Amino acid sequence: MKMIKKRTKIKLKTLLIPMLLLPLGVFAQKSSVSVSGTIKNKVSNETLPFVNVVLKTTSDSTFVAGTISNENGLFTISDAKPGDYLLEVTYMGYERYVAPLYIGTNSDFIDLGAVLLDQQVQQLDEVVIIAQQDAVTEAMDKKTYEMDENVSQSGGSVLQAMNNLPGVTTQDGQVQLRGNDQVVVLIDGKQTAITGFGNQNGLDNIPASAIENIEIINNPSAKYDANGNAGIINIILKKEEQNGLNGKVGLSTGLGALWIRKENLPGIRPQYQATPKINPSLSLNYRKKKINLFLQADNLYTETLNKNEFVTRTYDDGTVIDQQLKRNRNTNFFTSTTGFDWFMNDHNTLTVSGFFSQESIKDYGDQPFFSGSDGTSLRLWQFLEDEVLTAVMASLAYEHKFQQPGHKLNVGFNYTFDREDEKYFFTNTLPAYATEESFFLIADQKVADFTMDYTKPMRHGLLETGVKFRRRTIPTDMQFNQSPSNSVLDNGADGLATYSETIPAVYGNYTYEVKKLEAEIGLRVEYVNLQYDVDPNHNTYQSDGYDYFQPFPNARLTYKVDDRNKLSVFYNRRVDRPDEVDIRIFPKYDDAEIIKVGNPALQPQFTNSFELGYKNGWDKGYFYGAAYHRISDGTITRVATTVDTTNLIYNITQNAGKSYNTGFEVVISQELSDKINMNLNLNGYYNQIDAFTVVNQYPVENTFTVEQQSVYSGNVKLNTNFKLGKNTEAQMTAVYLAPDIISQGTIDSRFSLDFGIKKAVQNGKGELIFNATDLLNTMVIHKEIQGDSFRYTSSDYYETQVIRLGYNYKF
Repeated sequence: MKMIKKRTKIKLKTLLIPMLLLPLGVFAQKSSVSVSGTIKNKVSNETLPFVNVVLKTTSDSTFVAGTISNENGLFTISDAKPGDYLLEVTYMGYERYVAPLYIGTNSDFIDLGAVLLDQQVQQLDEVVIIAQQDAVTEAMDKKTYEMDENVSQSGGSVLQAMNNLPGVTTQDGQVQLRGNDQVVVLIDGKQTAITGFGNQNGLDNIPASAIENIEIINNPSAKYDANGNAGIINIILKKEEQNGLNGKVGLSTGLGALWIRKENLPGIRPQYQATPKINPSLSLNYRKKKINLFLQADNLYTETLNKNEFVTRTYDDGTVIDQQLKRNRNTNFFTSTTGFDWFMNDHNTLTVSGFFSQESIKDYGDQPFFSGSDGTSLRLWQFLEDEVLTAVMASLAYEHKFQQPGHKLNVGFNYTFDREDEKYFFTNTLPAYATEESFFLIADQKVADFTMDYTKPMRHGLLETGVKFRRRTIPTDMQFNQSPSNSVLDNGADGLATYSETIPAVYGNYTYEVKKLEAEIGLRVEYVNLQYDVDPNHNTYQSDGYDYFQPFPNARLTYKVDDRNKLSVFYNRRVDRPDEVDIRIFPKYDDAEIIKVGNPALQPQFTNSFELGYKNGWDKGYFYGAAYHRISDGTITRVATTVDTTNLIYNITQNAGKSYNTGFEVVISQELSDKINMNLNLNGYYNQIDAFTVVNQYPVENTFTVEQQSVYSGNVKLNTNFKLGKNTEAQMTAVYLAPDIISQGTIDSRFSLDFGIKKAVQNGKGELIFNATDLLNTMVIHKEIQGDSFRYTSSDYYETQVIRLGYNYKF
C-alpha cells in the first residue's frame, strides 16, 4: 500500500451513483468432472477387467454416464457434472453394488481408489467427488473474465480493459485490487519481463486483442509465489488446439484526444489532438495427430496525450509556482508467442514456446514554470525520452499424466532476457542561461526459473506440492552527459549497480471436501537472498541487501449451507519484495523539479490477510460478498521532501512501518430479461498507516516524520449488457471512484461512462465492433500533496476520450 495522508473521511454513501455496464464475467462452474477408480476382487485383490460402472440420478435412477473398466481394472467417467448421484457397479458372478456419490466443486478429477467386490452384498461407503471451477464462485478465491465480452474497451490495452473489471481500479499506470497496488501480474501463470517480476509494468501497452481471459485471485494458495499482498492477476493469452488449421485475424483503429480539454500555458509546443490508434492481430493454430503448432502476434501503435497536468506548488516561505507537464507520446508495442505441443503419447506432452516483445516509446515533453505571484517565466524544460524495451522468453514444459486421471507431474524451465534502453535528452531554459544535457540508461535483466509441480487427486480432495528456483540478475549502467556549466544533473550520482536475487521455494497444498464442508490448507517456505552492489564511486549510496527464510501459510474453510449458499473463511500470509526499480539508486529526472530516487536499504513488506466470503445463487443471478482485513509490517511507500532552498522535491522509497487495509466487496449479477443483463460491484475500504519516522540518505541525510494517516474510500461499477436483435450486443460501462489517498496526499473522485456495440456478420465468423470511452468527458485526475515544507495541487487533463472501430474474422 503506497499511501500517506492526513486523516480524511469520505462518506461511503457517495459511492452509490447510478450507472450502467456489462457483466464482464460470471461465477461459472466446470461443465464436467473426471471420476476414476480401480475394480478389484476383495478376497484375492486381483483387478477385474470389463466391469460395468454407471452413474445414475438419485431421484429416479435415470442413467447419466457410464463406462467399463479396462484390462487393468481401471475405469474413468469423464463427463460427470457436480451434484448427487448413485454409483452402480455390476459384474458377472458378483452382487450389484449401489452407493451414493457426491460430486463437489474443488477438483477437476477424483480418484476413488480401489473398489473391492466379493460375493457378499456390501454397501459401499459414501464417496465424495470434487470438481474445480474456472471462476471463483464456489471457492470464492478467484474470478475469471472473458476479454471478448469487454466490448466497450475492445481494441485498447490490457490496462484499459481492466478498468471495467469488478474490484479492479487503475492509477498512474498501476492496477489496484481493493485499493491496494501490491499486485503480482502473471502471463499464463508465469511472471514475465513485460508485466514485471516484482512491480507491475507495461500493462498500458499490452494489446487486449492478445488476451483470452483474465483471472483475479484475491486469496492465492501456496502453489503461487508469495509475492503480492493484494493478490494476483493472471493474464491468459489466446491459444487454440482444434484439429487442422484455424485462427483469427483482427484489425481495430481509433482516434483519441478529440478536442483540447485545457489550453497550454504560454510558450510551449502544441498538445496532441486527434491521435491515431491501430491494432492488427493474428492468431494461428495448426494441429495434426501428435503435433499442435500455435502463433499469436499483435501490434498496438498509439499516439496519446499521455499527460497534461497543471500544478500549483506553495512553499512555507510564501513562494508559489504554477507549472504544466505536457507529454505527447508515440508508442509501438509488438508482442508474439509461438511454439508447439508434442503429444508424445497419452501420458506425456512436451511444449516448447518462445515469447518476444518490443515496446518503443517516444515522449515529447514540455514543462513550463511561472511565478504564481507575478506570472514571470522561471524555467522551460523540454525533453525527448526515447525508450526501447525488448524482452525474449524461452519456455520448456513437460507434463506426465499417470494412469489415474488428474494424477500428473509438471516440470518447467523459463529463461527471460530483457533490455531497458532509455535515452533522455532535455533543454533547460532559465532567464539567465540555457543548457542541453542528457542521460542514458541500460539495464539488462536475466531470469532463470525452474519449477516442478506434482498433483494427486485423493478420495476426498486434491494434493498439490512442488518446488521452484529462481535466479535473477540486473546489471544497470547510468551515464550522465552534463553540460560544462550550470548542470542540473547530480555529479557522481550515476555509474554502475547490479541487482542479484536468488529464491528457492517449496510448497504443499491440500484440499478436502465432503458434502457440507470444504477445507484447504497450504504452506509455502521460501528463502530469499537479495544483494544490491553499488558503484563505490557513487556520491551517496553503498552496497546493501537482505535475506530471509520465511513460511507463508494459507487456509480456507467453506461451509455449504445448501446448493445455493456458501460461506468461506480465508487466511493468507504474503510478502512484497522491493523490486529493482524501488532500489535503483540513480536519480530520475522525468520531472524537472520532482526527482525520484530508490533506496538500496529497502526491506520486504510482510502482510497477514483475513477474509470472510459469502455467495448466494439463484436461477438468473447471484450475490457475492466479502469482508477483508490486511495488516502489513514494513509498508513500502514513497516520501517527498525538500532539503534546501532550490524548491526541488525528492521522492524517495522507504519502509513506513505498519499499515492496515479493511473493507468489503459486493458483486450482484441479475438477468433482468432475455435481452438485458446487469452486474453491480461495490468496493469500500478504510486505509490507515501508522505514524513513522525515516531517515533519507539522498541527496543529503535528512529526517522525515509523518503522523498517523487514514482515509475511507471505494468504488462502484454497475454494468449492463443489451441484446439488440439476433446478432447484435451493446454494452454500457460506468465507473465511479471515490476520493482516495496517495503517497502524502489525496486524489479526488473520478467518473467515466463508456459504450460499445458488437455485431456478428458472415454467419458468425466475423464481427464488427465500435466503442467510445469517457463519453461525458469527466475523467480528470485532481490531486493534493502535502510535504514537510510545501504542498501542491494538480489537475491532469490527459487523453481519456477515444473512439474505436474494429473487425475480427475467425477461420
